Amino acid sequence: MPTYIMLSKLTPEGVATVKNNPTRIKEVNSEIHQLGATVVAQWSTLGRYDFVNVVEAPDDITMARISLELGSRGTALYETLVAFPVEEFIDAL
Repeated sequence: MPTYIMLSKLTPEGVATVKNNPTRIKEVNSEIHQLGATVVAQWSTLGRYDFVNVVEAPDDITMARISLELGSRGTALYETLVAFPVEEFIDAL
C-alpha cells in the first residue's frame, strides 16, 4: 500500500481545539481511517510543523480526498508527500 507523509500545522482555531480537547488528535486519526487510510505513525513536533504523520492509503486520490476534507475544516494546514522506500528508488535508477 502506498505510504504518505502528512505534515500538519495547526491554525489558531486548531490550537484552541487541541488545548481544550487533546483527544481530538486521535479522533481525527479515526476519521482518516473512515475515509479509507490508516495512520501508522504519528509525532508531535517542534518547529515549522506541529505533527508529522505516516499514512498508508490505497492511492493518491484517496489521500487527496483526505487532505481536502481535513483542510476544509480550517483547523490545520496540510502538506502531503508521497514516500517511496529507498530500495525501490535505487532499483528504479
